[in-house]
Amino acid sequence: MAEHGYDSGRLDLPFVGISTFGKRPYVADWSGIEADVAVLGAPFDAGTQWRSGARFGPRGVREASTLFSFGHAGAYDHEDDATYLPADVRIVDLGDADIVHTDTEKSHANIEAGVRAALAAGALPVVIGGDHSVNIPCIRAFSGPEYQGGPFHILQIDAHLDFVDERHGVRHGHGNPMRRAAEQDYVTGLSQIGIRNVSSTAREGYDDARAMGSTIVSVRQARQMGLAGLLKTIPGDAKVYITIDIDAFCPSIAPGTGTPSHGGFQYYEVLELLQGVAETHPVVGIDLVEVAPDYDPTGSTSVLAAQVLLNLLGFIFHARARHPQTWP
Repeated sequence: MAEHGYDSGRLDLPFVGISTFGKRPYVADWSGIEADVAVLGAPFDAGTQWRSGARFGPRGVREASTLFSFGHAGAYDHEDDATYLPADVRIVDLGDADIVHTDTEKSHANIEAGVRAALAAGALPVVIGGDHSVNIPCIRAFSGPEYQGGPFHILQIDAHLDFVDERHGVRHGHGNPMRRAAEQDYVTGLSQIGIRNVSSTAREGYDDARAMGSTIVSVRQARQMGLAGLLKTIPGDAKVYITIDIDAFCPSIAPGTGTPSHGGFQYYEVLELLQGVAETHPVVGIDLVEVAPDYDPTGSTSVLAAQVLLNLLGFIFHARARHPQTWP
């Protein structure tokens, strides 16, 4: 059994020290990454169309993630009878991509460089936004030689479709990322889960999304379909990239976001979907976006985001350990 962090001689409680993700090691030199997971902050929110503030999402989620940093011997789940994220799963924090204020393209290029560095090192990239436009450089990073895994499907968990093509010349805002993703020849399709209520995407965007390979499921439809039905929207042999907008959750549990939308998911609805995907499909990348901590003085939105990411990583590496022959 792996030794607990307490055995090093320091108690190192969550509120002590520097707030890296899960209090894991910080790696400033992106050419020297040695890890299974590389976490990158993308504090960019110039793509927002209403309330800004997601630029502070990476800081908020990192700080919240220290709650789950009681040593690194793993976290035992009595329901699953499994210990998740044991010490042999190496997680590092790459810090933040540099953001150039008012310059979307340069900022996105810097985010893309961070994801490419993670892929070049063979690490699973996990990006914390920032607004949902940061997904654009994340997906773009998979076009280069750093990634050799082949085509993949995108699972989007979100309140909004984000499939606008262009509006007043804007193509790289937070309403555009899924359209930009669907245009890539290595993206085989999208499962867009949780879409509801008034959307920034007009009807023609929905038509375009379906024509370009999307399956669109609302929260109410997801509840009718159940977990097995949702998993069927992802091809059985597909690799999967997961993008999670925190506004997929009901604002009753996740108020800290720029575009809250009532009628969203509760915690276990999303958690069980993520666990099902991790158990059945290789996951090639993750981003979690739109956490805007200043709208939630309780901090519960940031805690939710951190908990979702850590649980998802636990599920992924538990599945890899159990079924190594099915993983790249």
